[in-house]
Amino acid sequence: MTEGMTRAHLAAKAAIEARRPSLPVGLSIAIVDDVALPGGEPLRDRKCAEVYGHWLDLARAGDVVGVQNYERLTYDASGEVELPPGTPVNEQGTAVEPDPLRWAVSYAFERSGVPVFVTEYGVSASDDTLRAGFIEPSLVGLATAMAGGIPVLGYRHWSPMDNFEWIFGYSRHLGLHSVDFTTFERFPKPSAAAYAAAVAARRTPADAPPTV
Repeated sequence: MTEGMTRAHLAAKAAIEARRPSLPVGLSIAIVDDVALPGGEPLRDRKCAEVYGHWLDLARAGDVVGVQNYERLTYDASGEVELPPGTPVNEQGTAVEPDPLRWAVSYAFERSGVPVFVTEYGVSASDDTLRAGFIEPSLVGLATAMAGGIPVLGYRHWSPMDNFEWIFGYSRHLGLHSVDFTTFERFPKPSAAAYAAAVAARRTPADAPPTV
């Protein structure tokens, strides 16, 4: 599979560059914030090398690397560490943490050497208070990475609305809006207002719409 996907990426990259040489081209990869407790470093490093290494090396020949991040996993010498009782979790069963994105973009840039675009970041949760509460601290973490020299070109929250999520169907809830899948009417959740407030707080005069 790796060989086939690599050949497809390189062929697509060549085709795009032949038609639009000025268009930035790259690849996107899902990266977990892998954290090692004392003794867990070899396992963590092996996982990162086996899962991300090839793709981030391949990204070096591009113009940008896309990062998708949804979770943090912690390892000790025995393997993945179980979450303490009472830890808020998402619908995948991993902890709802606001800071994994900072590590993911930093790792992607340090390994690939090309600018980063956050192509997906969010939380799968039916309890929207979890999503609404982690948006602002997540963006603070991203800003910290940028202040430290990580070139981040853009950010896309996933997702604007609840959607059909691969093998999980409609059982996963990542949206800032809920959706009536019969009428397709959309309803903003509190997290939509939280995201709008976070964007507005970071707006610069250059972002303001022109006056009429």
